[in-house]
Amino acid sequence: MKLFKLFVILTLANLYACQKDPMSEITDGKWNKERNIISIAFDGQVGQAVIARTGNVATVSFTYNTIGNPNLTAVKISSFEISYGANAPVTAGQTLNFDNPNKTAVISVTPANGDPLEWVLKMTPFNETILGIWDITGLYIYGGTGPTYGGSAVIKMSDKPWCWPTTEGPDKEQDNYLTFTLGGITADGNTFGNIVNNAGADGKYANFIYIAKTPNIDVNNFYRTIPKGDGTWTRNYAAGTVTFKFPDGTTKVSAFTNAGTVDLADGKSRVIANNAFTFTLYGVDDWGNIYNDFDKFVKNPRRYWVDVKKRP
Repeated sequence: MKLFKLFVILTLANLYACQKDPMSEITDGKWNKERNIISIAFDGQVGQAVIARTGNVATVSFTYNTIGNPNLTAVKISSFEISYGANAPVTAGQTLNFDNPNKTAVISVTPANGDPLEWVLKMTPFNETILGIWDITGLYIYGGTGPTYGGSAVIKMSDKPWCWPTTEGPDKEQDNYLTFTLGGITADGNTFGNIVNNAGADGKYANFIYIAKTPNIDVNNFYRTIPKGDGTWTRNYAAGTVTFKFPDGTTKVSAFTNAGTVDLADGKSRVIANNAFTFTLYGVDDWGNIYNDFDKFVKNPRRYWVDVKKRP
């Protein structure tokens, strides 16, 4: 009996010794075939990178501020994370070369167990279209009480010279030009910088005083939307706005409108030839002055355009 028990014990011990340890693949890392880029960012990057993988097709797309960082031979990685246990030939603090026609680079990520996967990184150079010099070509308003009754109109302000001071009317603004320079780009991809509103050949700015009524009425609160001389601008891409900030801290918010036809609420429209800064105005209905210039310019202006054309 004792010999039988010893035989059983030895047999069981041999069976357990031959059985594979279920934890061995975890401890030796053979299970780990992950080879992903989890996150990556570059100095000068605009917004977040888009990381995508379908099977063995792996890409990273990002936008880059080439205006402030023109040297694409050494684009510095500011942060970099890959799958646990994997390795790559670069780390945060090192650089990649995107100075090629396709603006691409490749990072090969090798898992703890398995073949490497090549990730193709595609750079899109950032282009801030607002930068440069823009000539002001006209100031237009859409306003008036009772649009459904024909009380509204689209008017070029200089077409009504009797409404404004002779030496400071809206026509004085039409030889002005705006110079936009870039100050920087925020982490979420919005831009900001300086603007100079140059007075043009006549050296004058418009002073928006409505003189067709006594006493005269100051409506600069509606129409002085871009600072005289120096100011700053901020472009919010998510909101679709350009905000102008005056030296005294006040701001005016516009939309940057491309060439095309703008449809208005009462079936009216206007054609923008090039571009315009579009401002929404908040007048009030004045049924006692419906159909006249006072209502459209002073009481119930609804929308205001500063038309501009970019210099080559």
